[in-house]
Amino acid sequence: MTDLYCVFGNPIAHSKSPAIHSAFAAATSQDLRYEARLAPLDGFAASVAEFVAGGGRGANVTVPFKEEAFRLCTRRSARAELAGAVNTLNFADGEIVGDNTDGAGLVRDIVANLGVALAGRRVLLLGAGGAARGVIEPLLGERPQSLTIANRSADKAELLAEIFQKNASTVNATVNGGNYEKLAGHRFDVVINATSASLAGASLPLPPDLFAAGSLAYDMMYGKGETPFLALARSQGAARSADGLGMLVEQAAEAFRLWRGVRPVTAGVLANLRATLAA
Repeated sequence: MTDLYCVFGNPIAHSKSPAIHSAFAAATSQDLRYEARLAPLDGFAASVAEFVAGGGRGANVTVPFKEEAFRLCTRRSARAELAGAVNTLNFADGEIVGDNTDGAGLVRDIVANLGVALAGRRVLLLGAGGAARGVIEPLLGERPQSLTIANRSADKAELLAEIFQKNASTVNATVNGGNYEKLAGHRFDVVINATSASLAGASLPLPPDLFAAGSLAYDMMYGKGETPFLALARSQGAARSADGLGMLVEQAAEAFRLWRGVRPVTAGVLANLRATLAA
C-alpha cells in the first residue's frame, strides 16, 4: 500500500514540498504519495487527526502551525525542544513524534552546497522569532567563534542569547543578543536573515560595514530575483549571497530521511527548482 504524507499550512497552494518529496521518492524508489493540505487557522489539530485516521504516516508543518504542532506532539526531539517549534511529524503506535529540520537544512545548504565553513566564523543571525530560534542550535553545533542575534527589539534577541548561551559552553562559542544599532562597529563572516522583511519587500535598518572580507549573506526567504536583504548586502560589500531555496530542499531531505531511513541526493532537485523559479 502506498504510504501517505503531506504538508499542512495556511496558505499552502504555493508549497513546493509536494514536488520536492515526489522527486525524492522517485529517486529513492520509495512508494509514497505526498500532498499539500490546507488546515483552517482554528482547525490544525482536527486536520492532523483526520489525516492520521486516513492512514497518514507523517507530515511537514509550515506557517502558521509550527508552534501548535509543537504543543500537539506526544514526544519531541531534542532539537525540536530547543527550537520551540516543530516542522516534521511522524505518526506511529498512537504517538505524534515531532522534530525540527529547519536548522539542519540551513547548515547543510551553507556548509555542503555553498562550501562555506561555519567553524571559527563570526555569525550574525538577524531576527529573534521562530525562524531564528529554530536554527540556533544547529548553527552552534558547527562551532562558530561567535553567534550574534540581532532584532529590532533588543529584549527578544537578548533572551534568545541567554537561553542558548549555556548550550554554547560545550562548543566554545560566544552568544550575544541585542538590537540592530548594537551591531555598529562589528563585522561578520556569515550574516543570515531570519526575519520576514523580504516577504514584505522591506529592507532592514542595518549599520554599514557589517560584512567582513569574503563574507556570505544568506536570506532564509527566497523568490524570483534578489531579495531586499541580499541587495543591501551586495551594496555593502558581501562577497557572496544565497537565498533560502537550498535550505527548503535540504530541510525536506532531512524530513524524508527521518520518515524513510534514506537521505535523498538533493542537487538535481535543487537545480530543477532553481530553473523553475527563474523561468
